[in-house]
Amino acid sequence: MKKNLQLPICDHRPEPYEGPPKPEVLALRKKYLTPGLVTYYRDPVLVVEGHMQYVWDETGRRYLDGIAGIATISVGHCHPKIVEQVREQSGKLQHATTIYLHPKIGQFGKELAERMPDGSDLSVTYFTNSGSEANELAILMSREHTGRSEVISLRNAYHGGTHTAMALTAHGTWKFPSNPVSLVKNATPGYCYRCPFGLTYPSCDVKCARDVESLIRYETSGEPACFIGEPIQGVGGTVIPPPEYFQIVYDAVRRFGGLCIADEVQTGFGRTGEHYWGFQNWGVTPDLVTMAKGIGDGVPLAAVTTRPEISETVAKRVHFNTFGGNPISVTAGLATLEVIDEEGIQENAKMVGAHLKERLLELQERQPLIGEVRGLGLMVGIELVRDRETKEPAPEETADVLEGTKDRGLLLGKGGLYGNVLRIKPPMCLSKDDADFMVDCLDETLSAVRS
Repeated sequence: MKKNLQLPICDHRPEPYEGPPKPEVLALRKKYLTPGLVTYYRDPVLVVEGHMQYVWDETGRRYLDGIAGIATISVGHCHPKIVEQVREQSGKLQHATTIYLHPKIGQFGKELAERMPDGSDLSVTYFTNSGSEANELAILMSREHTGRSEVISLRNAYHGGTHTAMALTAHGTWKFPSNPVSLVKNATPGYCYRCPFGLTYPSCDVKCARDVESLIRYETSGEPACFIGEPIQGVGGTVIPPPEYFQIVYDAVRRFGGLCIADEVQTGFGRTGEHYWGFQNWGVTPDLVTMAKGIGDGVPLAAVTTRPEISETVAKRVHFNTFGGNPISVTAGLATLEVIDEEGIQENAKMVGAHLKERLLELQERQPLIGEVRGLGLMVGIELVRDRETKEPAPEETADVLEGTKDRGLLLGKGGLYGNVLRIKPPMCLSKDDADFMVDCLDETLSAVRS
C-alpha cells in the first residue's frame, strides 16, 4: 500500500500545457520516429517542463529527476543563469563555424584547461556535439599520434553509439551484427561484486587490472595505440573499481607505448564530489579527457582535452566539425562552469551524495533485494539480486521498482549487464530533503515489489 509520500516543497509553478494530448504524442512517435528510440516505463512519461531537480508531465504532476537525462543535467533543468545567457546569445549570433573567430570558444577552452590537474599540460580542446563524437576523435588522435591502431577498452563499458564507439564495448546489446569489431580488445573491469575470477579484494592482488598487461602481451601485437575507460562505468552499472585499478592499468599501457583516455562523460564536472574529474579519485592523469552531457547542462556539447603534441595530429588532415563549439552551446558551457563554481555544486554533490549513500546502506539492511550499494558523490548504483548469497540478478524486479518509483514521483535509471542496477544520477543541485524522499520512495517500492 502506498504511503502519503510527499515531494519536498518547490516554489516553481509550471505553465499550463497546451500541446497535443499524450496519446497523440505517442502515436506520432510510433508512426514517424524510428523504433530504435526506446522509452522507459510501461506507460511512458510525457515530460513538458523542467526546473532544477524537478520535471513536470502534461497533467502538471511533478517528479524528482533522479537520472537527469543520464547525468546530462548537471546544475539543474533550465537553470536561470544558463537560460538568461543562452537567450542573450541566441539573439546575437546562433551559428559561427570555427573557420571564423568568436571569443567564447577560446574562453571556454581556457576555462577547461584551468580545471585540469596542475602540471598535466592537458590544455588544448577540440569541441564536438556528443560524447560519441568526442570518443571517436580521442581514438583517432591516439592512433595518429602513436602510429598504431589497436585499442584496449573494458568489458561492459559504454562509450557511445557511433561505429567506433560501439566497437569499444563487449556488451552485445550495443552492437549490430553488420558493424564489425576490429582492432579492439576488451579487458576486465574492476567489478568486485561480480569478480570474473571468483576472487576477493584485496587478496586478489587486483588481478582484473593486471589482466590488461596479459591482454596486451598475448592477445595483441604488443603495441596498443591507447586504452579508454570510464573512471566509473555508468551504463555498465555504476561499477566502482579498486582504488589502485587505474594506476596499474595506466602503467601497463604506457610501458607498451600506448596513451590513456578517460571518458568523463558521466563522471566529470564534480559529480563524484571529492574531485572535479572522476579520474582524480584514482590518482591518475590521462593523456586525453573526453567529456559531454553535464558539460553544457543539456545542450549538444562535448569535447576532447589533451596535450598540445597530441592535439597536433588532427592538423595533418582537414578535420572539421560544423557545429562543434558553436556560440550557443559554448555559452551554455561557460555558464554551467560559472554555476558549478558560484553555487558550490561539487561540494553539494559530495555532501548530499554522502547523505544519500549512508541512507541507502541503512536501507540495504532491511531490504533483501539490495545486493550492493556503490558510488561516489551523486553517481550511485543499487544492484538488485534475488539472493545475496548466489547474487542471482533481479532484472524483472528492477523493472518493477522503476515503475513503482515513477508512480510515486521519482524517476530513476537502470543499467548493468543484467539490467538489474538502479542508477541514480540526479541534477547536482539535489537537496538532502530530496535524497530523503528518494530513499523513502525506494523503501516503500521495494517492500511493495517483495510482497
